[in-house]
Amino acid sequence: MNVAVNMKDIHLKTGSFNAFDTLFPYALKNVEEYLKNNWNEDATKTVVAALREQAEEDKKAEVEGVTTISAGDSEDIIPEIVKNVEWQMSKDRKTGSLKTLQGLVWAKGYKDGTIKGHVYDDVQKAFEQWTESGRKIYIYSSGSVDAQKLLFEHSEQGNLLKYLAGHYDTKIGAKREKESYESILKNIESSGEEALFLTDVYAEAKAAKEAGLNVVLLDRPGNVELSEEERKEFTVITTFSDLAFEQEVPKEENGVAAIANGGKRKIEETAEVSEEDQAQVYPNKK
Repeated sequence: MNVAVNMKDIHLKTGSFNAFDTLFPYALKNVEEYLKNNWNEDATKTVVAALREQAEEDKKAEVEGVTTISAGDSEDIIPEIVKNVEWQMSKDRKTGSLKTLQGLVWAKGYKDGTIKGHVYDDVQKAFEQWTESGRKIYIYSSGSVDAQKLLFEHSEQGNLLKYLAGHYDTKIGAKREKESYESILKNIESSGEEALFLTDVYAEAKAAKEAGLNVVLLDRPGNVELSEEERKEFTVITTFSDLAFEQEVPKEENGVAAIANGGKRKIEETAEVSEEDQAQVYPNKK
């Protein structure tokens, strides 16, 4: 199956985000050591304050099992912070404060080589082809922008940050809400017709389609199996090599946007393929 498209910006998923197998266990194992070694750093103080505030909000909301964090800046409260982190992660929560702390801990693992960001084998070649043809690639992930950058900088295929025009996380909105995609389009000054979103999650694909974007579903190893109905609604590909562009986008001009989690079949041959912070894009420094 081939998909031929004419787009200018690409937003995508590039790997099996190995959070459950590698990143989450690493964070759990190393969070206490990180806090002890970096207790007086501004970043640590900021994230501890945010974790404490989140815990208080959870307590007021009577969230079952919540563990609070005492006031003060003494290292004596580190066990309370660790307990709170363990509780949040056991519930698979994705609070901003938790993701920030996880990112800080992961940064150490990436930089000392303990962790490598997983990307599929076809990613680097696709990135090269898309950027050489004048298209822009954006990442939209539930992982924080900092975590995204760490993954691509320290990927199994080397530093891939140079190919990326920017990053988005859930600060711009939930991935299953069409308003999030509308905000991204506004931020990158692109129309839905100019954008292609590739994802392996049907609910995300549906939200992006409602926002007017072209959408392609990815069927990668380890993904949740797509139903027959879902396959009928969207074009489905198994590799980026299945995605080709009908014509080049001049480098001096803006191209069509592709927002991907995945991508040769002509889109026109398929049926209608098509936390309330201010939207932000985070361009990479060259």
